[in-house]
Amino acid sequence: MKEFTYTITDPNGLHARPAGILVKESGKYSSEITLHSCGKKGDAKKIFSVMGMGIKSGDSVTVKISGADEDNAVGALEVFFKNNL
Repeated sequence: MKEFTYTITDPNGLHARPAGILVKESGKYSSEITLHSCGKKGDAKKIFSVMGMGIKSGDSVTVKISGADEDNAVGALEVFFKNNL
């Protein structure tokens, strides 16, 4: 299992547009990808799960990746978070 933590800097938090892009990016990998923030857990491959977490600017999000392609996924998702959130 791989994981990283990122603090959301986007003033709008993890809102609809970047959440949709995150779901699309996560869907490229066969690994299980979960988000953990403020005591909530969500599946990064499901838009309603991501949006339901209500992640706001300043919240820390831990991304946990487990599966066959976790090494590739962790690097790509870290770049995604830095560039989009």
